[in-house]
Amino acid sequence: MAPSSNANWDPVLLISQDIVSMQTLHYLTLSFFVPPLLTYFAEQESLAYEGGASNVGMVMDWREMAGRPTVRGIQGEEWWNAFAGAWSGGRKVGHNWHDFEGRTDPIRGWIIAFCWMVACSADIYYMYSLVRRPRLVLDFALTLVFNHLVLTTYYSASLPTSLFFWLVMVAGAILTVIVTEQLCVKREMTEGLTLPTIRPEEQEVEEMELLSRRD
Repeated sequence: MAPSSNANWDPVLLISQDIVSMQTLHYLTLSFFVPPLLTYFAEQESLAYEGGASNVGMVMDWREMAGRPTVRGIQGEEWWNAFAGAWSGGRKVGHNWHDFEGRTDPIRGWIIAFCWMVACSADIYYMYSLVRRPRLVLDFALTLVFNHLVLTTYYSASLPTSLFFWLVMVAGAILTVIVTEQLCVKREMTEGLTLPTIRPEEQEVEEMELLSRRD
């Protein structure tokens, strides 16, 4: 009996167990690596001004990876002092605009980019375990990047315009797709070549049946 179409296509299961799971695992991996690496290697003064290593903007704000300031404000205008400073996700996370002078730490962007590539490497295992089918790997990898672009645009209230940011996104997606597809194809070929094991008693019965047919 042929399987029904519902057994092959379940959009609720696809969204809940695969897309959401992949996005969640990707951000969990980033949150595991980004704070400690920033704490040890980034410039602490500018990092504290941006809200600290554990600030969600370090993952969700594309300007952090691009090495661009999240500071807004105009010096010399007293009426703007209440709004001057570093803002992340609509929340003021940094102060002392006049002392900070809008400096950025280029090392911070490289650290976040490195963590993104590490998370993409972890996505290989996640997709290998969850997605499994090679033909779906590209769709899930592009969906993950697209969702991040939507979230980071909403979080920063601006479209990503950094070439470095886009290069990291493309490189991470290419790494995930190529390696995961190769692993999934190799697994399918291995499973397809696996022969079922025959127990000795079953083999004896088959040999007796074959001899009886010849007689």
